[in-house]
Amino acid sequence: MKTIDNIPTSKIQRATKLVSTGAKVGVNYLKYYGDKLVNDEVVAKERLNKNNATDIYDGLKQLKGSALKVAQMLSMEKSILPQAYVEKFSLAQFSVPPLSPPLVIKTFKKYFGKHPNELFDTFNATSVNAASIGQVHVAFKNGKKLAVKIQYPGVAESIASDLAMVKPVAMSMFNIKGKDSDKYFKEVEYKLIEETNYVLEVEQSKEIANACSHIPNLRFPKYYEDLSSERIITMDYMEGEHLSEFTGHNRDQHKAYKLGQALWDFYMYQIHNLKKVHADPHPGNFLISKKGELIALDFGCMKSIPQEFYTPYFELALPENITNRDYFVSKLYELEILREDDSKEEISFFTEMFHEMLSLFTQPFHQDRFDFSDESFFGKIAELGERYSKSTDLKKMNGNRGSKHFIYINRTFFGLYNLMFDLKAQNIKINNYLSLV
Repeated sequence: MKTIDNIPTSKIQRATKLVSTGAKVGVNYLKYYGDKLVNDEVVAKERLNKNNATDIYDGLKQLKGSALKVAQMLSMEKSILPQAYVEKFSLAQFSVPPLSPPLVIKTFKKYFGKHPNELFDTFNATSVNAASIGQVHVAFKNGKKLAVKIQYPGVAESIASDLAMVKPVAMSMFNIKGKDSDKYFKEVEYKLIEETNYVLEVEQSKEIANACSHIPNLRFPKYYEDLSSERIITMDYMEGEHLSEFTGHNRDQHKAYKLGQALWDFYMYQIHNLKKVHADPHPGNFLISKKGELIALDFGCMKSIPQEFYTPYFELALPENITNRDYFVSKLYELEILREDDSKEEISFFTEMFHEMLSLFTQPFHQDRFDFSDESFFGKIAELGERYSKSTDLKKMNGNRGSKHFIYINRTFFGLYNLMFDLKAQNIKINNYLSLV
């Protein structure tokens, strides 16, 4: 894979790159308008989506950082984005152009104050894995194989300006209006800033590994604080294949069940017992060992769940509460889904919308065991998402809905559901985490 010798770090450089990407998208639309005059409109639209996805991703991968992280987050929205975008943006999870070896050495010396060969017996300056915020290198020290994650230069400093550039697009996409809409963008900015703090990530990684080490078939790497810094993390090198690669060839249903149960228990234990959760559940953050164990990586994005959000959120997962309309509506107000300044039309529309969504989405919690390989269940979720994304009534209303905590909690559940479906995990014990306390 071609390497990168520099990353645009200034606000002007990054804005210029986004503008040039926008120009390419504009050209694609001009081609589309001509294409649909002579070809089938569905085919023309598919070609437009493919060209736009490619040009947008090619621009973002040069910027890296929060711009590329947004693409990674969007790749998990399989029920919202066209397939061309999902396929291209999913590359941001674990396959992007890495920094060139000279830039790696320069970056390492800047962040740690030393050449890597002064800290390790050997250090490979060619990365083995590159993602949105950092890339991983192999090193050896005292005979132990280590993974060294190095953060890209300028990532932490460009978060606010990157989000300011994508904010108008996001507000238009999700129809967000109102003076208090900034709470959503501040939440994303706050979490992205946390993700660039590698000292915090090491602390969180050790905390979760210690708290969840008793969960069967789940493993974590060991972290080395003396070989880590604000922008560098050193941990054990974990052997295994990415979850997405594993699901592509696995036909062993028992292994799928074992991994699925471990993954589900891991998340339920965090959410219900720790009230803090690994809020970045995409395939690039999980490996499968040769023994068929789940290996969890990358704890930079951890979301704490305040009790005032946790209680009404999970009360709405109970079928008796979903069917009790007055109680259901009261919880929608608690979760800021319904607002005091809503019109009767908005109250009626959003009550029905969220009743339909939650009745479907909470189905796994209504049973002792659930089959996450059920294509009809996920098909209904996709159909529901597509229907509301095209709703003309929804587009007329203020999309500024819900507590800021929804952003990462919903992201966690959407990501978890997608991983469970990819694993084709059947007969999963939903409340098994209760036996792990």
